[in-house]
Amino acid sequence: MQRIDSSTLDLKEKVVNIGRVTKVVKGGRNFRFSALVVVGDENGYVGSGMGKAAEIPDAIRKGIEDAKKNLIKVPLVETTIPHESIGEYGAGRVLLKPAGEGTGVIAGGPVRAVLELAGIHDIRTKSLRSNNPINMVNATINGLAQLRTAEEIAKLRGKTVEEVKA
Repeated sequence: MQRIDSSTLDLKEKVVNIGRVTKVVKGGRNFRFSALVVVGDENGYVGSGMGKAAEIPDAIRKGIEDAKKNLIKVPLVETTIPHESIGEYGAGRVLLKPAGEGTGVIAGGPVRAVLELAGIHDIRTKSLRSNNPINMVNATINGLAQLRTAEEIAKLRGKTVEEVKA
């Protein structure tokens, strides 16, 4: 899979989760922060990344850099996705279903952030297992990465789009 050049895209970023980790040492407590960030251009490109640092702004900056390295292209059919998909990551499992125009984004917090930044306006989702934000975001990205358009499937099979849809 080829890498997507993030410098050519107008990316927006959204911080999904900030976690605080405390390490107890002889001199007291050391706090460090992890930030889960989603970036997307609201037009079919989306990616997620994790950043860890001693300060929150540094963690967010690292998360944005990581997310830009992990961009994927999401095939869109008007305002929704081409077909149903189940994304999995760790214990996280997210069901993604296409919806008719005007339905809106029916999704929980972490999943909603990914879908909105991907540019999907009509979709129904269901978190099937874990509600851990990291697993949910990565499962959603995995589900979106599995999507294929009818044209791509027809090309792979050496048929026309009409033959594939029949």
